[in-house]
Amino acid sequence: MFQRSLRTQSTTLSEIVEISEKVNVRRNAGENVLSFGTGEPDFPTPPHVIQAAYKAMQAGDTTYPPTQGKANLRSAIAKLAKVEPDNVIISTGAKQVLANACLASLNAGDEIIIPAPYWPSYADIVRICQAKLVVVPCTEATGFKLTPEQLEQAITPRTKWLLLNSPGNPSGAIYSRYEIKSLVNVLKSNPHVWIMADEIYEHISYDPFTSFAATAPELTDRTLTVNGVSKAYAMTGWRLGWGIGPLSLIKAMVVVQGLCTSGASSISQAAALAALSGPQDLLTERLESFRKRRDFVVDALNQTKLLKCSIPAGAFYVLPSCKSCLGLKTPNGLEIKTDSDFCRYILDDEGLATVPGSAFGLPGYFRLSYAYSFADLKEGLIRIEKAVSALS
Repeated sequence: MFQRSLRTQSTTLSEIVEISEKVNVRRNAGENVLSFGTGEPDFPTPPHVIQAAYKAMQAGDTTYPPTQGKANLRSAIAKLAKVEPDNVIISTGAKQVLANACLASLNAGDEIIIPAPYWPSYADIVRICQAKLVVVPCTEATGFKLTPEQLEQAITPRTKWLLLNSPGNPSGAIYSRYEIKSLVNVLKSNPHVWIMADEIYEHISYDPFTSFAATAPELTDRTLTVNGVSKAYAMTGWRLGWGIGPLSLIKAMVVVQGLCTSGASSISQAAALAALSGPQDLLTERLESFRKRRDFVVDALNQTKLLKCSIPAGAFYVLPSCKSCLGLKTPNGLEIKTDSDFCRYILDDEGLATVPGSAFGLPGYFRLSYAYSFADLKEGLIRIEKAVSALS
């Protein structure tokens, strides 16, 4: 009989995946189910990016790429980040960058600080490395952001990383320059703590975006910046991300990557180069579209009797509180005890999938992605209003 390794026994499919699969089952059965659970832009990949990939294939760019990434793409990223190309690694998505870094640096018992709410994959990656996840709950009072005092209290001699996500998934929170500087003051006194800055939503920022590395150049020798083309350029399926960090770390990550996937797809690298070097006006246009959807969704949620939703500063999610719904009963007499109960009720009774905040380490909330058409968003909000109004 097959026995799972200890490192995989502590990890299961994420609740987001489980909800998505449940939606697919109901859709295949012919039901009219909407899903606002997936973080994926509804825009197409830009035509010039697709054309660049096609030209690369026609030109025979279909052989094994360098493990660290093709020189032209690494140079383009390095130029934007004002670093050397050797400080850049190209990976099969930003998630692999995170996994590479953790596998290259974490030992059993090491600790990594992650502010909650957080993207669930962070926790899964840390667990599979057999390291300790140190979750720091961040409330609406601080804009779902980590404070210097919280960081100071969370650091121990075993702390290896602080993982900071800005703009954040699921909260949409953006750390200002002042807030980053405040955290930097704590980190300066703790030279054993490295910083992993996930900035994949950099170009989906309604408030000014500030890069951690650019704000804290004095910590460059222990900062890894994670980014990619998935969100900004609507290239989720191309699986292309990158990491920027000190040479010693990048070299170790290249070793891990060489064992797992070798280099990222040569075709995807050609496409990413076109995305970064081509016209950038689409970023502004798409950001404005997301802004309009955000404002519509926030306003509609706040018009319900029981839900409360703050305005996110970035990304394409809202994180409304459903705490006022807890303790109430559905038309079928079932009590809403948790945020998971609330999301299950919305899905079962109204055919709308959202993700409970507990999946992100913050119970009492739920995540709704607004990277969908206005028509779907309007229909989905009608269903939420109907479901909430029926609680008693």
